[in-house]
Amino acid sequence: MKQLCNVFFVLISFACSQNIISQTAAELIEQGDLYHKEFNHQKSLDSYLKADKLLPGDWEILWKISRAYVDLGNRMPDNSDEEKDARDELYKKSFEYSDSSVKLAPDQSIPYVRRAIANGKIALSQDIFSASSTVDEVKEDCERAIQLDNGESYYQSLAHYVLAKTHASVCENSYLIRLPLGLVWGDMDVAIREYQIAIKLKPNFRIYYLDLAKAYIEEDEYELAKENLLMLEKAPFALEDDDEYLEEAKALLLIVNEELE
Repeated sequence: MKQLCNVFFVLISFACSQNIISQTAAELIEQGDLYHKEFNHQKSLDSYLKADKLLPGDWEILWKISRAYVDLGNRMPDNSDEEKDARDELYKKSFEYSDSSVKLAPDQSIPYVRRAIANGKIALSQDIFSASSTVDEVKEDCERAIQLDNGESYYQSLAHYVLAKTHASVCENSYLIRLPLGLVWGDMDVAIREYQIAIKLKPNFRIYYLDLAKAYIEEDEYELAKENLLMLEKAPFALEDDDEYLEEAKALLLIVNEELE
């Protein structure tokens, strides 16, 4: 009887210790989320990394680590080759964590979105000839996330936005350059449609309006571009770079108005 009680005590102690660990990890995740909202990316990353040590193999912690590495990379200077290399290392780490998250939760949209974003950042540092396969992977991850259609509406909007951005970026290169690289799928009409869906899912995001306006300008649709630039001006501050997006929109609006005169 005494031996049975000892075994029971060990089991209870183990269960309690696991619960304490999970609670501590949950607190660290909550802390990381708060830092993320405050744009304190290093502290956000530190919190998530600590949570990962306490609760390894959690797909949600892994994609949040991936997000934090991208956020840090986006704030790094890139004036020299050394700085660009350091920034790209952060994007590669972001890819590794998002890739692990995808493998742990292949039925969830968010890890695919985060992997697409990390891969997109990596592709931006390469020329079109080096980045063609990476760009294909970005497109595939976005389409998979959209197909799964789960997670918050924000992440679905982000999947559509990144897919739109990918099509628009590919279209910056001529069809003849894209043809031998297998990137003929790039389509500005698809880009515009995907931007519109992103806005429908997440209204009042300045970057969405800005990039849709740019797409309309590329298609000489100046009235529609102006409409979206004016919508951007009314949108509230939400993202770290929103002030920059607003200034860019004001400059574009002057150009659009000139075209409409």
